[in-house]
Amino acid sequence: MLQLLVILVSSFAGTIGFACLLHAPMKTVFPASIIGGIAYTLYYFLTLQSVPEAAAMFAGTLCGTLLGQACARKMRCISTIFTTLSIVPMVPGLGLFRCMELLARNETDEGLAAGIGAMTAIAMIALGMAVGTYLFRVFAGSRKQQLPDR
Repeated sequence: MLQLLVILVSSFAGTIGFACLLHAPMKTVFPASIIGGIAYTLYYFLTLQSVPEAAAMFAGTLCGTLLGQACARKMRCISTIFTTLSIVPMVPGLGLFRCMELLARNETDEGLAAGIGAMTAIAMIALGMAVGTYLFRVFAGSRKQQLPDR
């Protein structure tokens, strides 16, 4: 339990830092960082439960996207702010770095394996965001209002 709390707090802090780098509107930084922390904690918890990493990445991204879309609607902001910040903790930057490092050292097999793992994570993030956005639009309805007939 303490481990999950540490993961939640550290991913929350990392998301705040990234929100500041992106100059996100101040009113969105705290809620978006909470969503990013929750999404990453879900991903981490699922990997601890022996769920395959790709499925855990998809579930974490889906959760972050759905929460981000709902928060954007409630706060009357664009959803890109929340969905982008919700996936920041899950971006496989270290996996891509390891891939490049191993390939530069001419360790091709290990480098390709690291690259495939990172690209799988990226694909699951993209899929989770697409499915989350689609599901939110289906179940929450469109925000656009119909113009009255004349």
